[in-house]
Amino acid sequence: MRIIPAIDIIEGKCVRLTKGDYDTKKVYNEDPLEVAKQFEDHGIQYLHLVDLDGAKSKHIVNYKVLEQIASKTDLKIDFGGGLKTDEDLHIAFESGAHQITGGSIAVKDAPTFLSWLTTYGPEKIILGADVKDEKIAVSGWQEESEVALIPFVKQFQKKGGRYVICTDIAKDGMLEGPSFELYQKVVKETKVHRTEIGPSGVEDFEEIGIRLIASGGISAYEELPRLKKIGCEGVIIGKAIYENRISLKQLEHHILENGG
Repeated sequence: MRIIPAIDIIEGKCVRLTKGDYDTKKVYNEDPLEVAKQFEDHGIQYLHLVDLDGAKSKHIVNYKVLEQIASKTDLKIDFGGGLKTDEDLHIAFESGAHQITGGSIAVKDAPTFLSWLTTYGPEKIILGADVKDEKIAVSGWQEESEVALIPFVKQFQKKGGRYVICTDIAKDGMLEGPSFELYQKVVKETKVHRTEIGPSGVEDFEEIGIRLIASGGISAYEELPRLKKIGCEGVIIGKAIYENRISLKQLEHHILENGG
């Protein structure tokens, strides 16, 4: 299971919100690059970078922060927040994004989002499934929709999508633990049974599901093995790091022991 720390950006600064509420903004560091380098120094290979200004403005804003981190570290960055057009995507990848995450656009303009999946491939495009009561939320979590989570994810999967970040908004920033039951449900519901004829003529059965990345509410190191056992491919950790609930030394140990 991959360990993916989060850096959320407002006005070029590293911040965290609670339940996506911009009024709860707390600045943790004026220099996101400094934070990213700390992650890398502890053996972390991945970064979830969110342009909160972009999410609010509905177009990419903090691409210079992305460019700086991508050019001065070797972190594989998944970038999201306000990506709405082909030009936004072009800027994100040109600025050094390894993957991009699309949330609102997957609901509001599915043809464009799915065209990105076709153009860039399933390894580059992540579906951001942010949920409240198992319904998708959009526009930086400022709006709720009537789109149900599981059918939404399955539709993405049928179109060839592989990566999904699922955030339970009610848990985000609360440091009260993640939505284990929700993730278990997503993993179970998206498993696909495939049948192939092996060399001996015997049918082989394989279960393949969405590569689910858990996000929101991570509060303690002990939660990580449980998420791994459920079948999460990755876990995004934000406030728990910044509030010293989980140390970078612990994450370094986890990576050395388990990889990721």
